[in-house]
Order: sequence, then C-alpha cells, then structure tokens
Amino acid sequence: MNAVPKEMQVCVDACLRCYQSCLGSAMNHCLERGGAHVAPPHFRLMMACAEICRIAAHFMLIGVPQHRHVCADCASICRQCADSCDGLDGMDQCAADCRSCADACERMAA
Repeated sequence: MNAVPKEMQVCVDACLRCYQSCLGSAMNHCLERGGAHVAPPHFRLMMACAEICRIAAHFMLIGVPQHRHVCADCASICRQCADSCDGLDGMDQCAADCRSCADACERMAA
C-alpha cells in the first residue's frame, strides 16, 4: 500500500476536522440556538461545507488526480462557510477549522 504524501495527509486531516466541526456545530449548536443559526442560507452552506470536505478527503485517499478540482471547490466553499460563521456567536472554532481547511485545500489544488 502506498503511503499518502505528508502534505496530502495534512490536507486530509484538515478536511476531516472541518467536516466534523461543520456537521457537529450544525447539529449540536445551530439547531439548539435557532434563529440566524438555522437560517436556510447559513445552514445549507454548513451542510455543503461538511459534505465537500468529506468528499475532498475521500478523493485524496483513493488517489485520483481529480482531487485537485475537488480541493479547489472545497477551499472556496470553506471560505464562504467561515465568513457565514463569523457573524454568529459560538461559531469561532467552526470558522477557524473552515479557514484551516481552505488553506490546506488551496495548497493541494495548486
């Protein structure tokens, strides 16, 4: 079995951390807070971010060259999600995880 290159593993880890953060925050924080936390544009963006992060990690782990395209899209969605989280209380860690993932995905997409 071929090992995942170090930089790619860093990105996989960032993607999975962001996936967990977005999904967990949406289900355990946003749904409990209500209001702007569950406004359809924000909540849908969190779900999209979680899913694209999971998919990006999956593409890297299965070793297809198309991971670069998925990572580019993932970076864009993560940045949008982070910006959306910035305006809401209790979402600092989610926003930070989104930005960290975006940075890692941008490096993989280059």
